[in-house]
Amino acid sequence: MSSAEPEIRYARSGDVHVAYYVVGEGPLDIVFVHGALTNLKVLREEPGIRRFYERLASFSRLIMFDKRGMGLSDHVSVGSLEERMDDIRAVMDAVGSERAALIGMSEGGPLSMLFAATYPERTEALLLVGAEVKEEETEDWPWGEATRESFETGMETLPERWGKSGANVTYFIPSAGNDPRLQDWWRRLMVESASPGTAIAFMRMAFEIDVRDIVASIRVPTLILHRQGDHVCHVENARYLAKRIPGARYLELDGDDHIPWGQNGDEIASEIQEFLTGARESPTPDRVLATVLFTDLVGSTERAVAVGDRRWAGLLETHHAAVRRELARFRGREIDTAGDGFLASFDGPARAIRCASAAIDSVRGLGLEIRAGVHTGECEIVGEKLGGIAVHIGARVAAKATAGEILVSGTVKDLVAGSGIAFEDRGVAELKGVPGSWPLFAVA
Repeated sequence: MSSAEPEIRYARSGDVHVAYYVVGEGPLDIVFVHGALTNLKVLREEPGIRRFYERLASFSRLIMFDKRGMGLSDHVSVGSLEERMDDIRAVMDAVGSERAALIGMSEGGPLSMLFAATYPERTEALLLVGAEVKEEETEDWPWGEATRESFETGMETLPERWGKSGANVTYFIPSAGNDPRLQDWWRRLMVESASPGTAIAFMRMAFEIDVRDIVASIRVPTLILHRQGDHVCHVENARYLAKRIPGARYLELDGDDHIPWGQNGDEIASEIQEFLTGARESPTPDRVLATVLFTDLVGSTERAVAVGDRRWAGLLETHHAAVRRELARFRGREIDTAGDGFLASFDGPARAIRCASAAIDSVRGLGLEIRAGVHTGECEIVGEKLGGIAVHIGARVAAKATAGEILVSGTVKDLVAGSGIAFEDRGVAELKGVPGSWPLFAVA
């Protein structure tokens, strides 16, 4: 699959233009039906989501689209379930897909169920991830998201809250914690998916959905995946579907995240692949040799006080953009961003060193100084992140560096022999929390 950004195209559904793109060249078509918020470009900016898409596209032709009224599609009325079902058909027709597997997540679940029940001849399979049955909590459905009274209260205050806080990302993705980068992305997704008025109209439409009367009519192969502690959509939604969709396979997973690419996202992608193809991708190893790069702005607190909060926020944003450009250039993968520092991984230490050097040069023109530390060792794979002693060593090495300096461990120095990179001996250091003594070297 190409790493290039996919081309946005438009399908005609009645008078509405529905934005879509296609990635992957597999023999099987998959139509991904998102939940409440969609913007094709903003969604792909989040690395975890993009990797999840790429897993699916590794064995299929993955078809993504923005719902009517949202994202890059025409900003019209959000429409009914029936009209939005027509949008799926229009996108499939536009790409020449006669039959496709539908992945419905969250509110996209009911839409996918209706399509599968109505057009079984065009539905290869139905995959429901965190899918809902009925949003309103009632006496005969205690597993809804809200009572009508609390829902109406929320709608009254939604316009003043829309796009102003990304903190509610922790409600949808508890495993992410209070990640400021993810919160910023969530705010942008809200604003660039829909206006407050469109969001209210969509949520009102979704709140009235109740698919209990149609699920028994689904006659296509169905896989239901749901995390046991899902905060948004109670697990009893999935258990209900598993009992009433004929022949459905049900897998209940550990975790609290609502979106499929969160906790155990690789497992979800593997289950989808096995269900659709009969083959499962080999398990991802839980340990890997990697080079970790830590960068940190020097004197950031003093500089922030000197220039003021607004100016500092702009400088910090420019710094982040500059570092990310160099990471892309040297094939680094951003693992984490904490305040004014980065953790990234590389498949080779020389690239990590050259990336750090380029990043130092690129922000120096802003009047900013970076220090960096590089170490190569065996890392634990923890979801989309890295952990283990090698990561701790990299952090401690970086903490010993001075402004504009790149410090590396002896392991790194030995591995880049012959690369033309020169070093100066910085002696042997004790690294806090790490046993032993560690020879350190500065890139000359």
